Amino acid sequence: MKLDAKIPSGPLAQKWTNYKNEIRLVSPANKRKYDIIVVGTGLAGASAAASLGELGYNVKAFCLQDSPRRAHSVAAQGGINAAKNYRNDGDSVHRLFYDTIKGGDFRAREANVHRLAEVSLNVIDQATAQGVPFAREYSGYLATRSFGGAQVSRTFYARGQTGQQLLLGAYQALMCQVSAGTVKIFPRHEMLELVLVNNHAKGIVVRDLISGKISTVTADAVVLATGGYSNAFYLSTSGVASNVTASWRAHRKGALFANPCFTQIHPTCIPVSGDYQSKLTLMSESLRNDGRVWVPKNAGDKRSPEQIPDSDRDYYLERIYPAYGNLVPRDIASRAAKRVCDEGRGVGPGGLGVFLDFRDAIKRLGEPVIRERYANLFDMYHEITIENAYKTPMRIYPAIHYAMGGLWVDYNLMSNLPGLFVIGEANFSDHGANRLGASALMQGLADGYFVLPYTIGDYLARNEVKRPAADVPEAKLAETETAARLNKLLSIRGKRTPVEFHKQLGRILWDNCGMAREEAGLKKAMQAIAALREEFWQNVIVPGSHADLNMALERAGRVADFLELGELLCLDALERRESCGCHLRTEFQTPEGECLRNDTDYAYVAAWEFTGAGKPPQLHKEPLVYEEAHMAQRSYK
Repeated sequence: MKLDAKIPSGPLAQKWTNYKNEIRLVSPANKRKYDIIVVGTGLAGASAAASLGELGYNVKAFCLQDSPRRAHSVAAQGGINAAKNYRNDGDSVHRLFYDTIKGGDFRAREANVHRLAEVSLNVIDQATAQGVPFAREYSGYLATRSFGGAQVSRTFYARGQTGQQLLLGAYQALMCQVSAGTVKIFPRHEMLELVLVNNHAKGIVVRDLISGKISTVTADAVVLATGGYSNAFYLSTSGVASNVTASWRAHRKGALFANPCFTQIHPTCIPVSGDYQSKLTLMSESLRNDGRVWVPKNAGDKRSPEQIPDSDRDYYLERIYPAYGNLVPRDIASRAAKRVCDEGRGVGPGGLGVFLDFRDAIKRLGEPVIRERYANLFDMYHEITIENAYKTPMRIYPAIHYAMGGLWVDYNLMSNLPGLFVIGEANFSDHGANRLGASALMQGLADGYFVLPYTIGDYLARNEVKRPAADVPEAKLAETETAARLNKLLSIRGKRTPVEFHKQLGRILWDNCGMAREEAGLKKAMQAIAALREEFWQNVIVPGSHADLNMALERAGRVADFLELGELLCLDALERRESCGCHLRTEFQTPEGECLRNDTDYAYVAAWEFTGAGKPPQLHKEPLVYEEAHMAQRSYK
C-alpha cells in the first residue's frame, strides 16, 4: 500500500490557498442531493455538522450523550491558540506553525500544521461572532495568556471554561441548522460498525442505547469526530464514556491507524487517591502561567509547604529550563515531575505529587485577580481535595490525557478508505509526538469549520460511488456481524465484569507504556494483554440483553476494542526505537534524560493496517519531509 498524503504543490505558505482555488466544488443545488453522516458532536463534530448543514448538505449527526452539549469537549479548560498577535509580542502564523512542529518533536506533517496555523485566525473570529465570552482587557480587546511550548501569549480563554463556552457556540450553530432542517441529530446512538460499498465508506451501523435497536444509516460520506483513545489506560482525564470503538471498527474494515503509541501525559492532574476512582481530574495548564512548580530540595522532607522556605525549595522547571520555566511543553514537564518523584522528593500520599504554588502570584497581583482568572478551577480543586489552593499549594502529578495518534488521514482529512473523513482528536495529523496546550480546541474547530467543508466537497464532486439503500447487502452483513458480536458478549456469562478487565488493562499500559517505555516491558505488556484479551472472551460477565438499555453491554464492547488497541499501542512503541515527544524509550535518551530522536530511521508516520483477527498488523510508513521546518534537538533551556 502506497500512502499518498495528497499534499498540494507550491510554497508551504501558499499550499492551502492554492488548494482552495483548485478544488472541485459542489453547486448549491447539488449539495441538497448529498447525505453526510457525522459521528460525534464535540467541538469537531458539532462545528462540522453545523457548517455542512449551512452549506446545504443533509447531515445526520450521532452522539452517545443525550445532548451534544455533553460532549467531552466541555472539559477543555485553559484556552485555544491562534496567531492573532494581539499582544504585539512577536507572534505570527509562521511562529505558531514552528512552535507546533517543534512541540510535536518533528513528527507531524508539515503541510497540515501550517494550514492549522493559518486557519487559527478565522477560528477566533468565528467563535467571537457566535458570542463566545472570551476574556477581554479593560480596553475591550480580547485577552490572551501563555501556554506551554511558546514564548508569546497566543491563548484566548474564557476563565477555566473555554471548551464549554466554545462548545456552546458550536451547539448554537448546530441547533440553528437543526431548526432549518438541514441537520438531524440522533442522541444516545453508538456507532458499532462501518459500512463499505465498493471499498467506499457509505454508512454506519448504530445501536440505540435506550431501546437497543440496531439499524443501518447510509450516506454519501462518513465523518468520524469521536475523540481520542486515552481511556484505554482506564484512569485518564477523559470522560468515562470516551472510547475508541468507532475508530477501531473503521480500522478493522481497512482504515489505517497511525502512531498509536503517541499518547500524551498531562503534567497538571490531581494525583490518584485510590482504587475507587473511575477517572482523573485535570487542572488546566493555564494555571502554570501564575503557579510555580516545585518540590522540597531534600528527599523525605515532610514539612507542610508553608513551613518550607525558598532556600529549601527546588523550582526545578525554572532551574532546568530557564528560557521557558514553568511553561515548558507537557511531555517535558511530565517527565521532570516523574524524575523528582523518583528521587524521593515527591509530595503527598505515596510521594507521587509536586506542588503548584500561587503564593508569589497572589502577592504580586492580589487574590482578586487570581480569582478572576481561575476561580472555577480553584473551586473544582477544593471540591475534590477539600484544600484551599489560595492558601496552600495544589498537588499535581502527570496523567494520561490526549491521543496524538489516530486514524491516518491525507491532506483532505480523508482516511485511506474513500469517503471516510476523520477530524479532531480522532485523526493523527497535526500534533506529532506531543500536543501543545490549547491546540486541541484549535484543531477541532479548524477541521470542522474551515477545512472539512472544502475537502469533503472535492470527494463528493467526483461522485465515484453513489449512496446505497439501507438494505444493501453490505449493510445487512454489517448489521448481522454487529448483532453476533453483542450476542457473543452476552452469552459468555463469566465471572469478571468489563470494568475489572478494563482496570487490569489500564495498569498494564500505564506500567509498561506510560511515561517511560523499554523493550522488555513492552514485550511483557503485549503478552499480558493478549492473555487478558483471551480471558475476556471466556470469562466476562454481561447481564441483561441488547434489546434495551444495557450500560454493561456498552462498556463490554468498548473494553473489547481497547484490548485490541492496547496490543497495537505497545507494538507501535516497540517498533519505534527512538525517543520523541511523549514517547520516551529509556534506551534512547540524552545524558540529561531528554528524548534522543533518530531522524535517519524514524522520521515517518507509522500507519498500521489490520490484516485479520489473530494476524500481525502490517506497518506502512509515510515519510515526513520538511520544506521549512529544520529538524533539530528540542531545547527549552
